[in-house]
Amino acid sequence: MEVRNIKNISVQQWLPIEEILENGIIKINKNKYIKILKIIPINYNLKSDLEKKTILNSYKIFLKTCNFNIQILIQSDKEDLSKHISNIQKNIQKKENKYLKEISENYIKFIQKLNNSKNSSSKNFYLVISSENIEKNNSIEYIQNDLKEKYFKIKECLFRCGNSVIEINKKEEIKNI
Repeated sequence: MEVRNIKNISVQQWLPIEEILENGIIKINKNKYIKILKIIPINYNLKSDLEKKTILNSYKIFLKTCNFNIQILIQSDKEDLSKHISNIQKNIQKKENKYLKEISENYIKFIQKLNNSKNSSSKNFYLVISSENIEKNNSIEYIQNDLKEKYFKIKECLFRCGNSVIEINKKEEIKNI
C-alpha cells in the first residue's frame, strides 16, 4: 500500500476568500462576491393543510422569482442541555408530590439519552447569493446594489412563506459561519 505525502494546509488557504468587506460582502476572487443571508424558518409540520398549500405556492413563486444562483447552507450544532437538566434537578428537590418527582426524573433520563445520541441539535439555515463583476468597469457599488436587490427579493418572497431573512453583516459572524 502506497502512502502519499499530503501537505497540510490551513482552512484559510483552502477557502477561496480574499476579503470580508465592511458591509458583509465577501470577495471570493478578483470578480466574484458573495453575501450570506440567515433564514429563520417556520415549523411547517405545525401548519394546517390550507396553510401548507399556501406556503408551497409562495415557495414556488420564490423559486420562479429568483432567477439567479442560490446556495443553501445548513449548519447543525449539538445542543448542550446540561443547564436545562440542572434546572429540572433543582425543581425536583422542591417538589413534594412523589408522582411529579418521578415524571421529572424520567424526563431527565429522556433528555440525557437524546443528548447522548446526538439527536438534540439546533440547525441554522443560510442562503448564499453571489454577484460577478463581469465587466472591468463594474464598481463595488454595482456589486453592492446587485446583492442588495437579490437580498430584498429573497426577503420578500420568503416572508410570504412565513420565514424571516436576516442579512449577515458582521465580520465575526461571517467567520463563524
